[in-house]
Amino acid sequence: MTDKIMLYYLNGRGRMESIRWLLAVAGAKFEETYVTTREQYENLLKGGDLLFQQIPMVEIDGMKLVQTKAILNYIAEKYGLHGKDLKDRAKINMYSEGLMDLMEMMMMLPFIQDAKEKLENIENRAKTRYLPVFEKVLSETVHLVGGKTSMADVLLLECTLMLEERFCGILGDFPNIKSFQGRMTQIPAVHAFLQPGSNRKPMPDEEYVKTVLKVFNITKLPL
Repeated sequence: MTDKIMLYYLNGRGRMESIRWLLAVAGAKFEETYVTTREQYENLLKGGDLLFQQIPMVEIDGMKLVQTKAILNYIAEKYGLHGKDLKDRAKINMYSEGLMDLMEMMMMLPFIQDAKEKLENIENRAKTRYLPVFEKVLSETVHLVGGKTSMADVLLLECTLMLEERFCGILGDFPNIKSFQGRMTQIPAVHAFLQPGSNRKPMPDEEYVKTVLKVFNITKLPL
């Protein structure tokens, strides 16, 4: 085991990106081991640390953690991004899981052959199901929960930036969320993470898709 925080994933966003975001906002230094070949992935499986045969995996505090939500919750607890009490944590988890549902839909886009219909569905859901929730909450408060930055705030920023990459002007009808974005990007750790050369990953490209298919031995993209 090592005292360093080590991340094991592909060299791209996927399910690891929210973990990178949370660690960055917490000010925690980390290193990454990129899985780029099928052989690397099989070696991780043989090592027995991937309990459910999935990555991401994060090595932290003498543990090798898998399952994205478990990893995020541990980091949030460790670095004071999980609220002051049980009720705060319940709200933070509720908002966070909603945001992760939306981001999961966007993560799948590069792997769909004809994504036009899927894009329209995501945009509609974002505008009618997800963004109105956060717009209403932010009409009454600066942060989503507890008056301070939490995991939910970090994931909302990540999610809305992802949406804007795909749908220009999508926040036009959500001024409270747009103002929230502006406040969050003034946080020094967030500002640094948004700069070129940080650990933040770019939008997935064809090379990333090819690597994912190769590592996980997937032969055909969904229709």
